[in-house]
Amino acid sequence: MASNLPAPEGTEIQEPPTAGAWGEWNPTEDSVRPVRGKHRIAKQRGGLARSSTVLGVGVIAAVGAGGIAHAQDRPQVAISLPSMPDLPDLPHLMSGDDSRQSDGGSGSAAQAAARTGIIAQQNDTGAADAGEVLLNRILQQAESQQSAAEAKARADAERAAQETAAQEAKDKLEAARQAAEEAKAQAEAKAAEEAEAARKAAEAKAEQERARSAGGYSLPTSAYTLTSHYGDSGSMWSSGHHTGLDFAAPTGTPAKAVAAGKITSAGWSGAYGYRIVLELEDGTEVWYCHLSSMSVTSGAVGAGETIGRVGATGNVTGPHLHLEVRKGGSTIDPLAWLESKGLNV
Repeated sequence: MASNLPAPEGTEIQEPPTAGAWGEWNPTEDSVRPVRGKHRIAKQRGGLARSSTVLGVGVIAAVGAGGIAHAQDRPQVAISLPSMPDLPDLPHLMSGDDSRQSDGGSGSAAQAAARTGIIAQQNDTGAADAGEVLLNRILQQAESQQSAAEAKARADAERAAQETAAQEAKDKLEAARQAAEEAKAQAEAKAAEEAEAARKAAEAKAEQERARSAGGYSLPTSAYTLTSHYGDSGSMWSSGHHTGLDFAAPTGTPAKAVAAGKITSAGWSGAYGYRIVLELEDGTEVWYCHLSSMSVTSGAVGAGETIGRVGATGNVTGPHLHLEVRKGGSTIDPLAWLESKGLNV
């Protein structure tokens, strides 16, 4: 391709004469002599340079198409192209003109700068993609850790609830067991009291039966021990000797009428403590002394009937029933009198 540069001033360009002016033009050696000066005809380059240019453009187009196809799969990224004011005209880049290409190498530098910008842009895009992938991985890991923490918290809460429920059930079971034991103990105590009452009632009934079989006489108490007999001497008695028969028994043990009669006296009596006087039908008096309480203080009673409780009131060393038997105002041996009535003391 010929150069488009204008011819320098002062240079004459000889044009071949037309056939009309000179007739038949026959060039001579002088007419075909090269024109002196800077103006010359550029040499036509062969097809290789043109082909190389076309091939380069095709490669660039192919790479650009591949980049566009690859960019479609990626998120849009803002691209800023560098300013290239020094780039030469495209026709001169494709003409292969040595004068333009050798002009300080500005065309090659511009192309290199353009390629560098594209590569930098691609690197920025790749860095952005890598950062996005890393961010997604971090977010996924954080979400996974949060899910694991929430699952652990739920498991801990469920385990704590189960332990609390188990403890409550255990406490309820223990409370029920204690309540059952208390109820059992109360039932046993009540049964024991009822049994004791039934036993005492049976003993009283048996005593009454024995009294009827013995001619209407009964022992003054039960579950006793004879400790002092009639006539025993000692400083403990004001008369110098014992005037009755002592039946040692626990406080509260029933004191019973030895035969049918009536209560003529009941109350406090000095050294005798609380005393009940029972007068029988034949005039015999039976004294019940040192009582803790008095059940009957007057009126008629039957043989074996409870009239008081054994105690330790008055001049005593321990709980016992002091029994005296008097006829005509004088004391007699209680043990001999009871045995005379058919009782086994």
